[in-house]
Amino acid sequence: SSGSRRPPRPAADPASTRRNSDVQMQHHFTVPVPVDVAWPAMIDPEQVAPCMPGATLTSAEGDEFAGSVKVKLGPISLLYKGKGAFQEVDAASRKVVIDASGKDARGNGTAAATVTVTLTDQGSSTSAQVDTDLKVTGKPAQLGRGLMSEVGGKILHQFADNLAAKLSGEQAGEQTGTTAEQSAPPAASPAAEPASGSAM
Repeated sequence: SSGSRRPPRPAADPASTRRNSDVQMQHHFTVPVPVDVAWPAMIDPEQVAPCMPGATLTSAEGDEFAGSVKVKLGPISLLYKGKGAFQEVDAASRKVVIDASGKDARGNGTAAATVTVTLTDQGSSTSAQVDTDLKVTGKPAQLGRGLMSEVGGKILHQFADNLAAKLSGEQAGEQTGTTAEQSAPPAASPAAEPASGSAM
């Protein structure tokens, strides 16, 4: 029988796991603005990048963008420089797929991610489901998936807070004009300040 000619393979190929790590992450967050406000921001790199901790956007043209991201994974500080592109933008289902890849400036390996964000209308707020497929090589791959998932979760949580503060402030500004500063929710200002000062 054909079964006798195909011995069971080991669960993982040592050659592929020694210096590579493939991590799937799922996160969820809510921003306190309608989906019609959240969607245009989510597909605009110039609005999204400033909300991402450690991220710097160097160029954005059409569906493509370039920049860098600072990340601290345990004992390793990384500065990934690279580029990305919006592979799919589905306005009807409020779904966007982004491919991004970069190389660490100090030679600690590469990272590539496919990020799928799906927004759901919840009336005055918007729910976001984020599915990330992350491939990492070099030193960070040796640190384990648990740490990468934990750090990824923290970064996304801070991103969600920053995005919420940004969009809430803009929406308040549109509704109240010049009195936006007085009428904006008090939480919006403190939430935005730590993001600009900390690159942790």
